[in-house]
Amino acid sequence: MTIKDLFSNPTISKKVLIKGWVRTFRANRFISVNDGSCLQSLQCVVDFENTEQSILNKINTGASIEIEGTLVESQGKGQKIEVQTEQIKILGECDPDIYPIQPKKHSLEFLRENAHLRVRTNTFGAVFRVRSSISFAIHKYFKENGFVYVNTPIVTGSDAEGAGEMFKVTTLDLNKADVNDKNEIDFSKDFFGKETNLTVSGQLEAENMAMGLGKVYTFGPTFRAENSNTSRHLAEFWMIEPEMAFYDLNDNMDLAEDFIKKVLKYVISDCKEDLEFLNTRLINEDRTKPAIERNELNLIERLNFVVDNDFKRISYSEAYEILRNSKPNKKRKFKFPIDDWGVDLQSEHERYLVEKHFKKPVIIYNYPAKIKAFYMRMNEDGKTVKAMDILFPGIGEIVGGSQREERLDVLKSRIKDLGIDEKELWWYLDLRKFGTVEHSGFGLGLERLILFATGMSNIRDVIPFPRTPKNAEF
Repeated sequence: MTIKDLFSNPTISKKVLIKGWVRTFRANRFISVNDGSCLQSLQCVVDFENTEQSILNKINTGASIEIEGTLVESQGKGQKIEVQTEQIKILGECDPDIYPIQPKKHSLEFLRENAHLRVRTNTFGAVFRVRSSISFAIHKYFKENGFVYVNTPIVTGSDAEGAGEMFKVTTLDLNKADVNDKNEIDFSKDFFGKETNLTVSGQLEAENMAMGLGKVYTFGPTFRAENSNTSRHLAEFWMIEPEMAFYDLNDNMDLAEDFIKKVLKYVISDCKEDLEFLNTRLINEDRTKPAIERNELNLIERLNFVVDNDFKRISYSEAYEILRNSKPNKKRKFKFPIDDWGVDLQSEHERYLVEKHFKKPVIIYNYPAKIKAFYMRMNEDGKTVKAMDILFPGIGEIVGGSQREERLDVLKSRIKDLGIDEKELWWYLDLRKFGTVEHSGFGLGLERLILFATGMSNIRDVIPFPRTPKNAEF
């Protein structure tokens, strides 16, 4: 049985067989075993008469073992049950002199350097169980709401974001590759016969699928070659991207709010033990920080803050006026001052709106066209597009979406203005020729949501093996 099953349904005097990894071995008598199924470890009390010394010598932190015994009520504090061992088998030895994950507090940086072993700690076990629960809740939500799950290409010839920060995919030897008359590499001789990259988004292809299936979503890895070493950026990350035919911007905002609340509500119910542990961890971490850097809400309060509040909806222009007239802006406390209309809002501005001004999650819509992507529907004012971002406490933007531009002439004009090659998007433009409809969608970075749900402060700590500049270990 798993340790989680034993704690959930303990039957005293029952014979049990468990397998796991040794966390600690105290007083040469008490073995703490964890199998990853839950946060709690199970205490197993050694039967000296029936256990050889050679076996005891191999019960070290990190070793994998199999224990047969009887489940009994615990005589000690801190646990209700324990196992009286009858037979111990060493499955895999572990040298305590070189095993890096010893039973003591380790820095997160040290654990990143040992990412192949960090999942054996309480913190990372909890984080990755929460990640699993969130992933399941996402699929559950879309299935229950009539969406079709689609798989969009990882190798693509288009840049959905238009940022150009993409990883090239090629079989050419770039040192010997032929060049054209512009001294550019001739990709016509490459595997796909054209220049291809790892995708930054499945959105454009998801739009395509929505034009026949109605409501679809993607859930997969995306890649961005942005040379950034901040605590908020990864080169490889997972995106959830629903696309809905016949949805306008208001429908899109309604769906996004309902979706994110339902997912977090599921996780609050499914991961109580892990969230309580992570909540305590965050509270203890806050105590070591200066007062100005501490979180106003603990982790559980923050999750309920989102689930229990209606999201405040305001236009970009309204947000701009609030920020321009705010005390931090007037006193030049913002790192990025709010001066002229049209500036891109930064995390500090988003968090001010959520945490200080409205004290609830915020959706900002109708952004200036010049700071948004080509595929967002232009408003009648000619200056703004039907975009929307959802802002959370402690993190800022967590969801970005829009009503998509369904008018062929307007879309072609936007593509031309931004210098995008129309030939690369011929199939995307075709959607506007053959039965075009209003449609909308949004993107949610899975790791951003996990950051919020776990209280971790660095995005590298919510994905098993982070890919960042100069780092592709493991």
